[in-house]
Amino acid sequence: MEARASDISPRDFHDLVAEVARSIAGRPLDADLQDWLNTHYGAQSPYYAALRQACATGVDQGWLCSRENGGIRWGRVHEASEALGGFSVDVVEMDRVAGPHHTHPLGEVDLVLPLDEGALFDGHGAGWCVYGPGSAHSPTVTEGAARVLYLLPQGQIQFTRRAA
Repeated sequence: MEARASDISPRDFHDLVAEVARSIAGRPLDADLQDWLNTHYGAQSPYYAALRQACATGVDQGWLCSRENGGIRWGRVHEASEALGGFSVDVVEMDRVAGPHHTHPLGEVDLVLPLDEGALFDGHGAGWCVYGPGSAHSPTVTEGAARVLYLLPQGQIQFTRRAA
């Protein structure tokens, strides 16, 4: 990454995420992809370290996770685009909380970035987890705080309506 972590811009962030997003474009969102991501871009990789630092800097600068509700900070950083392999990019920060239930019409690819040692996102520690098309969950962080970067094919997500 060219930019120093202390001066990363949303464009620099876009270019960093685009590396992995383009590498998975068109691949099935399944356990094989999750294994591949954790092998090539996993928690021990320089890429993971760079993306972790970029997220921290974006939050510090105020352009990442700029919204908050119910103890959850979030924000869509980039809309789905060809440059991002057809994915949108969102980042969420959660601390021992469950988020709103939703479905993934085309799937979801998540990078778990624990802020506290041992923090888990849906039972996953540092690294990647992949949800296939049609999957659903109430995203839950336990054992501490974590940031999660979401890649959504075509930006598609459907939040479940709650009964009145």
